Order: sequence, then C-alpha cells, then structure tokens
Amino acid sequence: MTDNIYILIIAALLDFLIGDPWGFPHPVQFMGWAISRITNVARQYCHNPLTQRITGIILGVVLIIGTGVVGWLVIYGAKLLHPLLGIVLESILLASCFALRSLKVAAATVLQPLTAGKLQQSRQLLSNYVGRDTENLSEAEILRAVLETVTENATDGVMAPLFYAIFGAFIPVVGAAPLALAYKASSTLDSMVGYREAPYTYLGWFSARLEDGLTWLPCRLTVMTLALLSGKPLHVWRICRRDAVADPSPNSGWSECAYAAILGVQMGGINWYRGVVKYKPLLGDAIHPITQISIHKALQLTGYCFLLWLGIAVAILLIPLNR
Repeated sequence: MTDNIYILIIAALLDFLIGDPWGFPHPVQFMGWAISRITNVARQYCHNPLTQRITGIILGVVLIIGTGVVGWLVIYGAKLLHPLLGIVLESILLASCFALRSLKVAAATVLQPLTAGKLQQSRQLLSNYVGRDTENLSEAEILRAVLETVTENATDGVMAPLFYAIFGAFIPVVGAAPLALAYKASSTLDSMVGYREAPYTYLGWFSARLEDGLTWLPCRLTVMTLALLSGKPLHVWRICRRDAVADPSPNSGWSECAYAAILGVQMGGINWYRGVVKYKPLLGDAIHPITQISIHKALQLTGYCFLLWLGIAVAILLIPLNR
C-alpha cells in the first residue's frame, strides 16, 4: 500500500510539473500504432457487418486487457531489478495517463494568439485539438470549442484515469498504473475507431460502447464532486438532469453540462464537420458569455476535483499504516 501512495503522488506531480514532454515516447503512441495496424488488416479482409463486429470485439478485448497486462509485466520486471526502479517506472507510466497539464497547454496554445487578435492562427491551432471545422469560427465559437474540449476531456482524460488508478491501488497485486493504462487504451480505441460513420460503423461499435460503460461511473462521480465543490449541488444536478440527458453521449454531455451549470454559461449548438452541419443539444443557461476566464475557471475546477480525489485516496491508503 505504501508504494501505491508514493506512485499516486509522484505521478500527479509529474503531470503537474512536466506533462507530456515533447519527443518522449508515450504509451498512447504504441496503442495508436497497434490500433491502426489491426484496423487496417480488418478493413482489408472483413467486408460484412458480422465479421467487422466480431473483429471489433476482439480488437477491444485484446488491446485493453493486453495493455493492462503488458503494463503490469513491465512494472513487475522493473521491481524485480530494484523496488525503487519499479516505483519510478510505474509513476511515469501512470503520469502518462493523466492529461490535466496537456489540457492546460492546449487551451493556452489556442488562447494566446486569440488574445493578440490573431484569429486565423487561433483557428489553425484549434484544428489540432478538435474534430470540427475551424476555418470560419468566430472568436465566440473558438472560445466555446475550447471550453467544450476542456470540460469533455476533464472526465475521460483526467478523472477517469485517476479513478481506475485509485481502484487498482487498493488491489496490491494489480497496482495503480495497469488499470489506468487499460482505461487509456479503451479511450484511445474510442477516439480512433468509435464512430458511427463508415468505415468504423461496425468495427468500432464495441469500443465505443465499452468506453461509454467504463467512463459512466467516473463521470457521475466527477459531476457530483464538481457540484459539491461549486457550493450549489442541487442547482448543478438539476441542470444536468434537464440538459445532459439530451446529449447523444452518455458521458460527455454530463461532464460539459456540470461545468456549464457552475460557470453560468451555455455550451452546445451548431458545429460543422467536414462541411456537414451537426447540432448538439444546448447545455446550461447563457447567463454569462464564454470568456477566457470561463476556461481558466473550468481548468481550476478540474484541478481541485483531481486533488480532492487524490487526497481522499491517499488518506484511506494511510489508514492501515496508522493502526
């Protein structure tokens, strides 16, 4: 248990101070490489919905479980060489699963040229982080896109990995990093193949459903934590029950809506994807316009939520040591 306390704290500090260093090998890169190779083979040889669905199930199960097992084996091997090496390696691997600093950097990257009045540059930079068309976005639409990205990824990029890390930390034989890595593999699968559109309609359906299921509980716990931190839990819950249920995603709508209710802003509306208009349900009430301050407050809320969960987990893990 003591090792897991160190690992959780060190991983959180690494993400806070360093994030994802440029050029440093990242587990998601290996996951993406494996997903790309397997899906290319599947698209070449599987030409009907049934075989694509079966391949999608195999892809999801093998990659997610395989990632967790490989992570555990690598950490176990490091521990055999030296216990301290095992702690350091697991902390680094776990830190790679957290994306709080990455979200801050991404937001700042887009907002800096926007502050300087360089709208076109801000649009181009935003296209690196969102799937929607950005060429003609106004300043208000750029701000909405950044806030939606920050608040959606707060759950699957920050809080859900922490949830599974904490869960694994309470299982001594498993540890914090392997379960977080397995969840990260599920999230990566969903982002790469979890689409309803061709060519991933059948190949990615399992990955999308599985990621929804794995994120469901961490998302609700995050919403409840944010609601408590806001000091107006009933208001936040009421807005989420009113608006989030209309979102086609069982998780991102709840995550975005919680922040919208706390900040008094409205997200959702019309987006363009490859020239095709798509309408997302409106989340929250437009009491205030979305500003850069709104985005910074959302990032702060995510940080407070992360620290609260981490503190509670460490306190519980310390209980057996104080007996």
